[in-house]
Amino acid sequence: MKIVLDNLEGPEVADLLQDHLDQMAIHSPPESRHALDLDGLKSPSVTFWSAWDGDNLMGCGALKELDARHGELKSMKTANAYLKRGVAKALLRHILAEAERRGYRRVSLETGSMAAFDPARRLYANFGFTDCDPFADYVEDPNSVFMTLELPVANIISDSA
Repeated sequence: MKIVLDNLEGPEVADLLQDHLDQMAIHSPPESRHALDLDGLKSPSVTFWSAWDGDNLMGCGALKELDARHGELKSMKTANAYLKRGVAKALLRHILAEAERRGYRRVSLETGSMAAFDPARRLYANFGFTDCDPFADYVEDPNSVFMTLELPVANIISDSA
C-alpha cells in the first residue's frame, strides 16, 4: 500500500468520493450529511491522501485544520474491493501522524449514529477516540456521533533548558 498526498484530479478518486456521498445519502437525511464534495476537499484548510495498490485505489482520507491545535478527520472511505484489509487503519495512522507532526493537540470527527456507521465508530474507538460534544460549526444531531482524540504533546525544550 502506498499512501500519497492527492490533488483530487484523478477519476478513481472522484468515483470513490461520489460513492461516499451516495452512501451518505442512503443512510443520513440531508441536514445530517457533513461529507465534503470535491470542491470542499480542495479547500486550503484540507489535506487529502489516497491509498493505492499499484494502479488500484484502495481508499482515502483527509485532515481539515480547524485551528493551529485542532484538526478534523474527513472523508475516510475504503473502496469496496479492499474492505477489511487494513486500509482504513493505515490511512488513520498516517493522518494522525501528520496531525502530531503539525502540533495538533486533538483530532475530532463526525460520523453517523446509524448501524451502517458501526464499523467506523469501532475503528475510531480502537484508536482511542471517545465521544464528545459537537465541535467547530456542528450542532447536536441525533444522526451524528462526535468523537475526539487527545494527541500527545510533543516534548518542547524551552529556551531556559
